[in-house]
Amino acid sequence: MNFNDWKNSGQFFTYKNQHQIFYQETGNGETLLLIHGFPTASWDWNKIWNSLEEKYHLVAPDLIGFGFSDKPKKYNYSIMDQADLIEGFLKKKKITSAHILAHDYGDTVLQEVLSRFIDRKNSGEKGFEIQSVVLLNGGLFPETHQALPIQKLLISPIGGLLVHFLNRKKLKKSFDNIFGKETQATEKEMDEFYALMEYNNGRLIFHKLIRYMSDRKKYRERWVAALQNSPIPILLIDGAADPISGKHMTERYRELIPNPVIVLLEKIGHYPQTESPEEVLKAYFDFREKIK
Repeated sequence: MNFNDWKNSGQFFTYKNQHQIFYQETGNGETLLLIHGFPTASWDWNKIWNSLEEKYHLVAPDLIGFGFSDKPKKYNYSIMDQADLIEGFLKKKKITSAHILAHDYGDTVLQEVLSRFIDRKNSGEKGFEIQSVVLLNGGLFPETHQALPIQKLLISPIGGLLVHFLNRKKLKKSFDNIFGKETQATEKEMDEFYALMEYNNGRLIFHKLIRYMSDRKKYRERWVAALQNSPIPILLIDGAADPISGKHMTERYRELIPNPVIVLLEKIGHYPQTESPEEVLKAYFDFREKIK
């Protein structure tokens, strides 16, 4: 499926009675929910989509403020709200259980969804159940997250001014730094990434979306505890060459997470599913086979 087909074949659901949220859904079998990262969208999964579709029922929304979903300017963007969106989406789709694959910003959203799942289990409350989790590169621990200069500027007091000067050239410079040296994004991929950012003037709210870095610090203990106390299997697939959350993050993961299961992709950067889809698929399918 190409970029335009992805956009045109997507569906929408309404969040908070007014916001249109884009999502893709296809396939049969056990449900696999895919949660994308910042600053892109569900299109991030396109290189592994067809192979996953052969085995699972896939659902992948564009979180509010991202991709083809609404991007309201006057809105309090937060990880807690994105977790509400995910749970509301699953409830509307009548999905009561799912496996989850997440990346980057999506990892943090997943950590809150997992926290809520654990809270329900501990209290005996019924609700959505997570069957397994696979995480790709992301800021699981704020103390290891190496923010890019542009991210630091966006979250600063001048962030609201800076968004007006963001363009494809600046995006490419950032992506060149976070992709592996041998697995750089193609010009076509950069065009698509930028189109996702520009859609509905999305870049004009980046200084609001970036507040997730503050959320990570605020809820650090809750979200790390969710990984430490998870009652379901978790796999971390990490591109080691990522300067943001690469090998250094996996070292911290080994320190904090009991019996960690990690697949380290040595020459891959921040977007493993784009840079090395075959390795990601192999690691994912191997994991799912082991936890049957």
